[in-house]
Amino acid sequence: MDKNFGKLLLKMARYFIAKRLGKELKPPDIGEYDDLMRKKQGVFVTLSKNGNLRGCIGIPEPVMSIADALKEAALSAAFGDPRFLPLESSELDDIKIEVTLLSKPQEIERPFKEKIKIGRDGIILKSGGHSGLFLPQVPVEQGWDVDEYLKQICFKAGMASDCLKDPNARLFTFYGTIYKETEI
Repeated sequence: MDKNFGKLLLKMARYFIAKRLGKELKPPDIGEYDDLMRKKQGVFVTLSKNGNLRGCIGIPEPVMSIADALKEAALSAAFGDPRFLPLESSELDDIKIEVTLLSKPQEIERPFKEKIKIGRDGIILKSGGHSGLFLPQVPVEQGWDVDEYLKQICFKAGMASDCLKDPNARLFTFYGTIYKETEI
């Protein structure tokens, strides 16, 4: 994926959010990326305001096109993240957008610790009806080592810090290609 494609994804995410807020913007031209936008891939959209998380929602599995997943993730991050009030029009100019394209999650075998690389691997935990997901950039941003990363995914899934000792716990890794408005 190239830098221009990243710029397009960021413009599209901002367009979808602005349009929902009633702002009249010209839609970005997909142009040469039309075929790529139809590819099924997982997408996450992260919003930050003044360096603080303001919303983060995504579609982890490649079940819809990049275009559709991007729209759903952008609108959900802005208006449907239960941790935050819906985005208001007055906040739009202060929001920074990050789009992460995800590889298809792959289940990994035990021992988990030896198979995870900080900065490369995002993780998904599934266990007994609970689940949690961290994008690859989260442990880097938080300064976590692998032990802390695995402990935190248990907490994120609403479980005890040692939940991965349960033989029914399943862990998946994925890679992410990250595009940030602050870098492009």
